[in-house]
Amino acid sequence: MCGITGYTGVNQAGPILLEGLKRLEYRGYDSAGIAVQGDNEIKMLKATGKVSHLVDKFEAEPDFKGVCGIGHTRWATHGIPSDTNAHPHLSADGKFAVVHNGIIENFAEIRAELQKYGIEFKSETDTEVIVQLLAYNYKGNFKKALMKTISRLNGSYAIGVISAEHPGTIFAAKLSSPLLIGVGIGENYFASDITALVSNTKDVIDMDDGEVAEITPDAVKVYDHSGNEINKEIRHINWDIASAEKSGYEHFMMKEIMEQPQALKATIEPRIRDEEIVFEELDLDMKKFNRVHITACGSAYHAGCVGRGIIESLCRIPVEAEVASELRYRDPIMDDKTLVIVISQSGETADTIAAMKECKEKGATVLAIVNVVGSSIAKLADYCLYTWAGPEIAVATTKGYTTQVALLAMFAVWAAGQLKTISHGAYASMVIDIMRLPERAQRALDLNSRVKKLAEKYYDNQSLFFIGRNMDYAAALEGSLKLKEISYLHSEAYAAGELKHGTIALIEPGRLVVALCCYEKLFEKTVSNIQQVKARGARVLAVAHEGNRSIFQEADDVLLVPQTDPLLAPVIEIIPMQLFAYYVAKENGCDIDKPKNLAKSVTVE
Repeated sequence: MCGITGYTGVNQAGPILLEGLKRLEYRGYDSAGIAVQGDNEIKMLKATGKVSHLVDKFEAEPDFKGVCGIGHTRWATHGIPSDTNAHPHLSADGKFAVVHNGIIENFAEIRAELQKYGIEFKSETDTEVIVQLLAYNYKGNFKKALMKTISRLNGSYAIGVISAEHPGTIFAAKLSSPLLIGVGIGENYFASDITALVSNTKDVIDMDDGEVAEITPDAVKVYDHSGNEINKEIRHINWDIASAEKSGYEHFMMKEIMEQPQALKATIEPRIRDEEIVFEELDLDMKKFNRVHITACGSAYHAGCVGRGIIESLCRIPVEAEVASELRYRDPIMDDKTLVIVISQSGETADTIAAMKECKEKGATVLAIVNVVGSSIAKLADYCLYTWAGPEIAVATTKGYTTQVALLAMFAVWAAGQLKTISHGAYASMVIDIMRLPERAQRALDLNSRVKKLAEKYYDNQSLFFIGRNMDYAAALEGSLKLKEISYLHSEAYAAGELKHGTIALIEPGRLVVALCCYEKLFEKTVSNIQQVKARGARVLAVAHEGNRSIFQEADDVLLVPQTDPLLAPVIEIIPMQLFAYYVAKENGCDIDKPKNLAKSVTVE
């Protein structure tokens, strides 16, 4: 959830580390810090709050010099946000500094042990035990001391360490937390996220669990868990820093909303040839499976709920969708006839990783849908489909979600073709509708220039509801989440047919209800629910297809989207809801790209 970065080379490390931390701000954090190797000492700066506060401290310290260093943005897990608890952490003897993403589960045990030896701790964090244990284990061999230290750690970590006694050398280690090594010429880097590296290098090494990297300006050596040197591939990144910049937009979220037509095109076009869906990555025999289980967290789970409806409808096979944080603990019933689809934008979501491991142990085949190439989930899965949506910086996902749903729809049509549960005509029609999703996404953006005015009208609702039926309900879950996570308003999504089972008691005069009305088979049923809430004084904002005239007689305000196949409607109807959430958050003065308490990639439980 937080971020780490490091640099060793011939240039001053401070400005490079600070620039890397700025690139990592989107991941969510509450404090930041950097440490550099000085003349036989480690110099450190830390600040609570924004990276800009750290920059101010750095600019006030002209002697903060060093060509090798590490940096961190912290999201508090152990101990309150404070300068003391911020990373990096320094060993009691001043010889080592460490930055760490993840959680050390046995930190209390190690801390108590070290305190018995007279070692004093300054922070409340689990991370400090790493650097104190490292200093305790150090007998002149940096690598050996680190290997011994990490062998004691339970939990998850991506670690970067520098030593006052080893100028120009950084060690980095990984277990269940993302870590990349950036390869340059006369300088090398590490980071938890490619965005921190791509302005300096596009050549990276993907670290695997249990590996340790020794990084100097002229070389990168990677060792396995036994300390043996191993050969690692260097991967070239095919996007540049412009992809991770705002390009004139006020917020990354708006930029990414507007990028959805192009992102959908990147997901769809390469996989359709001669009007057929082609997955070169898949060697799956769908006839082998008697059920499908989809698992994910947050917006990816909502994409899975849409996917459940599409796959079940087209493939006529039972499909379940469940949040990964529940699935991982409930001993699910599955075997080698179960296909598990795991979905994650980052490919590093901790609960999803744990759930997929549980499923694999039971014999299930795992197909991953992720955006980040080389991520942990991509590596762990039996098969992987990349969304190719490009970097997504705003914490609240937009193009990540829509490309996930599009890819699930493509998979459903592909699988139905293999299972022969779809006619030739229906297959051809679905492929055409999928190919038209990018232009329809653009049309949804063009149609809704009034969203800002509607946000100005409704922004002060402190509690509101989203309702829908069937695929509309699945989309309502995501629409509600978008609003609550960036505007901090209480918002809940309900299956419209459940209103009378308790929720309608909360409807009172002036309450806003957002009604999704794009699943036309049940349109009249949804209209009935709209009438029920209006009878109790609610104001209704509806989302409906172009050409639907009757909705204007029922709703107070209407957002329109282009007509598409009912199974694909959630890809399009979410777009005006994303815009609505954005403008409501803006009216309320919220930090849209970095909502409070949230992080882009949830890498801890």
